[in-house]
Amino acid sequence: MSALKGIVSLLLLIVITLFWGIPLFILIIVKLVTPTRRWRRQVLLGLIHVAQNWLGSNLWWMRRWLKPQLSTQLPKSLSAHKWWLVISNHQSWTDIFMLQLALHRRIPMPRFFLKRELIWLPIVGQACWALEFPFMRRYSRTQLERNPALANIDREATIRSCRQAREVPSALYNFVEGTRFTPAKRDAQASPYRHLLRPKAGGIAQVLSVMGDRLDGILDVTIHYVRPQPTFWRFLCGREAAVTLHARHIDVPDWMPGGDYHQDPYYKERVHTWLNGIWEVKDGRLDAFSSPS
Repeated sequence: MSALKGIVSLLLLIVITLFWGIPLFILIIVKLVTPTRRWRRQVLLGLIHVAQNWLGSNLWWMRRWLKPQLSTQLPKSLSAHKWWLVISNHQSWTDIFMLQLALHRRIPMPRFFLKRELIWLPIVGQACWALEFPFMRRYSRTQLERNPALANIDREATIRSCRQAREVPSALYNFVEGTRFTPAKRDAQASPYRHLLRPKAGGIAQVLSVMGDRLDGILDVTIHYVRPQPTFWRFLCGREAAVTLHARHIDVPDWMPGGDYHQDPYYKERVHTWLNGIWEVKDGRLDAFSSPS
């Protein structure tokens, strides 16, 4: 029975995507032929409106059909008319929907840092491109050692996305660990945390350097699943156990905007110290969630 529920859920995702894909592609074509950035900004607002309704439609049936057991703790400062950087731990594709179940229309439409390969995902990839999501290529260490100039491609993409995000209220989302958590990955990188991988500072350092003066705050989100190693399929089958989502508002440190993470060793060290402190608090919070009450 649960497998049948998962198949129905998958079909609902596909049907709703196809439905909202029609106005999305119309606006994408309009954006492609629009000659100036000022006019494209107006088309972007239309795209955001369609995307919010697309996301809202999925959240509507998920609440009623899947009935996720989600408990949230959110700060009172949330606003859909402000600029935010959202950082979170990452365990499953389900995280994206848990974040949106908690934050949809409480803050602006999400813009996730995505792998470049996802741009080819039908409808979703093109919509994310038109909505000006930052796409990252994620070069291997070997590739970067052979050609260090490759690192500039991702940096320039991040800077371009941040400058665009300054134009309308935005919520930039970054799973700072860079990949989904597993105990094996934790052990392989000798992470000092029990429930987390080591955080990667480069991406958010660039965001905070370019638009830190525009941000109204950072949302530090901690997601805890009662059942370890959650899967998106289990979520679609309505079999995911209870989930707790805790978000806290952190002010952007005064020293962060305008810094150069890649050229200033002192600034880089400060960013790492600051982020590691956040991750220590997060790991302790996950410890508390995991302990029997």
